[in-house]
Amino acid sequence: MKPFNDGCAANDEFQSANSGLQRGELVRDLLRQRVQVPVIPSDSLERPQLNQRIAEGLLPRGALFVEAPGGYGKSHAVNAGLHSAGFAPETLRWVSLNARDNSPSRFLTLIGIALDLPEASENSLQGGATFSDALAMMLVALGRQRNPVCRVLILDNLQNLSNPAVVALLQQLVTEVPDKMSVVLISRKVLPFETHGLELENRFNRLGSDKLEFSRSEMFGYFRQALESRQLTSVAVDNLYGITEGWATPLALYRRELIRDSERKPVQETASVERFLKDSVLGGLTPAQRQSLRAMAELELFSDELFADLEPLIPDAGFAPSQALDLGLPLKVIPGRGRWYRFNPLLQEWLKAPVMAGYNERMLRASWWFGARDQFPEALKCALLAGDAEEVIRIASEGSEALLLGQDTASLLRLRKSLPSRVLERSARLRIVYSWVHAIGGQFRQAKALIDGLTEPDQREHAARIQALKAFILRGEGSVGDALVMADKALSGGELSTQGQLVTQMVRSSALCAAGRFNGAREANRAAARLAREAGDSGSEALAVYAHARIELGKGALKHAEQLLRTGLDTAMQELARPARIGETRLQLNLVLVLWHQGRHAEADRLLVRCGRHAEQTRDLGLLLAMTVRVLMCRVSGRIEEAFVWIGRAERTMHAWQVDESLFVPVLEALKASCWLAQNQVDSAAQAVMKLEPYRRAGCVPELFPMMPGLLDCMQVRVDLARGEYIRARETLQESRQRYDEAIPWGVELHMRLLEALLIQEEKGATVAQKILASVVAEASREHFISPFAELRNELQSLVEKGFYQLPESAFREALGRLYEVEPVAEGIGSLAEPISDREHGVLELIAKGLSNQEIADKLHISLHTVKTHARRINAKLEVRSRTQAIVRARELGLL
Repeated sequence: MKPFNDGCAANDEFQSANSGLQRGELVRDLLRQRVQVPVIPSDSLERPQLNQRIAEGLLPRGALFVEAPGGYGKSHAVNAGLHSAGFAPETLRWVSLNARDNSPSRFLTLIGIALDLPEASENSLQGGATFSDALAMMLVALGRQRNPVCRVLILDNLQNLSNPAVVALLQQLVTEVPDKMSVVLISRKVLPFETHGLELENRFNRLGSDKLEFSRSEMFGYFRQALESRQLTSVAVDNLYGITEGWATPLALYRRELIRDSERKPVQETASVERFLKDSVLGGLTPAQRQSLRAMAELELFSDELFADLEPLIPDAGFAPSQALDLGLPLKVIPGRGRWYRFNPLLQEWLKAPVMAGYNERMLRASWWFGARDQFPEALKCALLAGDAEEVIRIASEGSEALLLGQDTASLLRLRKSLPSRVLERSARLRIVYSWVHAIGGQFRQAKALIDGLTEPDQREHAARIQALKAFILRGEGSVGDALVMADKALSGGELSTQGQLVTQMVRSSALCAAGRFNGAREANRAAARLAREAGDSGSEALAVYAHARIELGKGALKHAEQLLRTGLDTAMQELARPARIGETRLQLNLVLVLWHQGRHAEADRLLVRCGRHAEQTRDLGLLLAMTVRVLMCRVSGRIEEAFVWIGRAERTMHAWQVDESLFVPVLEALKASCWLAQNQVDSAAQAVMKLEPYRRAGCVPELFPMMPGLLDCMQVRVDLARGEYIRARETLQESRQRYDEAIPWGVELHMRLLEALLIQEEKGATVAQKILASVVAEASREHFISPFAELRNELQSLVEKGFYQLPESAFREALGRLYEVEPVAEGIGSLAEPISDREHGVLELIAKGLSNQEIADKLHISLHTVKTHARRINAKLEVRSRTQAIVRARELGLL
C-alpha cells in the first residue's frame, strides 16, 4: 500500500481518490452528520425470530454481513435487531456510505469519526504512514480504551465501495476489529473480499434475502388491519405473498396505498410499486441491460449458457444472468443447480409486460437448445410457447410419455387450448401424450376421451402404451385392483419402451403399497428405479425415490423415509444442467408430510412455502397435499378459521383445474369434519361424514393419500364417540380392521388404537385405557409419530392429562406435554418410588369422589379391611398422611 499522503493510485481509475487530500477538503463537521442511527418506523412489524438471528450474529471481534437486493429491509432489520438485543443508541455507530467515499482518506476519516477517535490521532499519521498503517493505529487506539463507547459499527450501502484501496481497508477493519466490538456490513452485492478465514474462526455470519423475506404468518400480521377492515381477504394476502415472496418494500408501499386509496389494484400495477421497480431496482441500468432482463423474464428459469444462445435474438443485449445477480438484482440461484436462476415473481411479472418483439423466435430457439440436450419436456414447453405446431409434433414423436411426468403441466394444458384441432388429429402419439398430461393433472375423463377417440389401427399400434396409460388413470381414480390388472397386461405385451415400462412399474408399486403388499411394492419400485437409471432419466429416478419413501411411510418408518427423501433431494440437486421438475417437488412434499407426522411444524412450514409455490405454478396435484398439511397445521395450532380458508382455496383450485371430484372431495370433506370436531360442532361434522359415506364404502385409495380409507373410517368412529354411540363406534372400528385384512398402514393403526383406548375408557375405566395409551406412546415414540395425537387432541385431552406422568420420560413425552399443554410439575413430582397399582388406583378414584371406606368396599365388592389396607399403601406411596392430602398429591401427579 502506498503512503497516506503519497498520491499514487492503486489503479488508474481511482488515482485521484487514492491520493492524499488537503486538510481543508475533509470537513469533519459535515461528515459527522453522516454518522446517524436511522429511526425505526412506528408501524413496523415485530419480527422476533429475525431479531434473534441478528443478535446471535453480533459476536465479539466478529462481523455480521447482511446481503440482499434493494428493498429487502436490510437497514431496518439490523436496526430493529440491535434495538431488540438491548444495544443503547449511544453504543451504535451507523455510517451510510456513498460513491464519494471511494477515497481511502475520506473512508478513514469517516471511520475515525464513527469510532470517536480524536482528530489529533490523524495529524500524527501525516508523516508518511500508509493507509493500512493509519487504520491499524486507529484500531490500536480503540483497543486501548477500557470502556469504548462504540460497541457496534454498522457500515451501510457497501455496494458503493469499489476502489481496491478502500476495499483493502475494509477487509483490514473486519479482520482486526477490537475485542469489545462487532461490525455489521450491509450491501446489495457480495463482499469483494474473502471471508472463509473468519468463518473458520467463528467470527463471521451472513444473513441473506431468504431470512429477510416476510414469512407467510408475518404477512398476515403485516396486513392485519387491512384484513380486519375487509380491504383484503385471506386469499388476497396469500396471493400477495406468492407474487412478492415476502419482498418488504413493495409490501410496505402496497399497504400504504391501501390506507390512502380504497381502490385496490394488483401489486405490480400499483403506482408506488411500479416507481420502486423502475427507479430503485432498475434505475442504474442501461437500456441494453433492461432489454436483457426482459428477455430473461420470458423464461421461468434461465442460465448463462441458455441466455448466450438466445442473445443474437435479443436487441442490444446487455449482460448475462450471472452478471445481473452480481449487480444485486432480485434474482435467486436455483439451489444445487449451478448457474440456473429465476426472478422474484413480482419483478418477473412487471418485466414481461408488454411482450417484447421476437418472442416466438426466442422460444423456438430455446426449444432447440433444450432438444439438443435431450431435455424433451422443456423443449416441448418452449415449442408450445413458440406456437410451432410442426415442432410440437416432432418433439412429441421423439420424446416419450414418461419424460412428460416431469413437465410443467400447467403450461401444457394452458397451451393445448391454442393448438389447432387438426394437430391432435394428425398425430396419435400427440393424443397419447396429451392424454398423459390430462391424467397427470387429474382430468381423467378428458384423458380417457382422447384415447377413446383414437382409430382402431392407432389403438392396435399403440396398444401397450394405451394399457399403461389406462393403468395410470385407474390408479389415480383409486381403483387399486383394476390398476394392477391393467399394468400387468401392459407389461406382458412386450412392446413398451423403457420409459413406458418405468411408468407402469411405478403404477404397480403405488397400487401394491396401497394394498398393503409392501414387499411386492418394493420389488416393483426397484424395477422402476433400474429402468430410470438405464434411461438416464433423473426426473423419474426422483419419482422412484418418492415411491420408495411412500412405502416406508405406509410401514411407519418415518426416519427411514426422511433419510430417503433427503438423499433423493441431494441427488436431484446434483443435476446442474436442467431446471427443477415434478419429481423433486414430490420429494419435498413428502418430506413435508414426514415433518408434519413428527410435529416439526416450523421446518414443514419453510419447505411448504417453496414446494407449494412450485406445485401451484406447474399445476402439480401435489398442491392438494400441500394445502392439506396447511389445514392440519392451522387446526393443531387452533387457527380454525384460517384452516377453513385453506380448505376453500383448495376446493376452488381443484374446480378451476377441472380435477375429477373423486380426487379431492373425500380429502376436503374429511378436513372439514376434522375442523368441526375441533370446534365441538358435532352435527356439522356428521353431515360431512355422511357425504363421505359413498367414498368410504367404495374403498378407493387415492394415490396422494393412501391412508384415506382407514382415516375415513376413523372419522366415522370419532363422530359416533362424540354422539355417545359407543356400540356403533366399536362396530365401525371392527369392520375397518377386517377390510384391511391385517395390512393396515401404521399411521391408521395408531389412530385406531387411540380410538380403542377411548372406547375402553368408557367400557372399563381410565386405568385400562391408560395402559393402551402407554403402549401406543411407546410405539409411536420410536419414530416420533405424533400426528395421530395431534389429530385426536380433543378426544384424548382428558386421558392424556390423567396418564401423562405415568409415561416414561422421553423427548416424545415432552412433545406430548407441549401439544396437550400439560403443566410441568415441580422437581420430585411425577415419579414415585413405588407406582400405584391398578386396584389402588381404582380405590384412589373413589376416595377422590368422596366415598367412605364402607361405600368403596360395597362398590368394589371387597372387605372393609382390604379398603383400609389399600388406603394406607396409597398414603405411603404418595408420602401423605390423610385422604385430603392424598387427593391433592394425586392431582399434582396427574393420577386423577
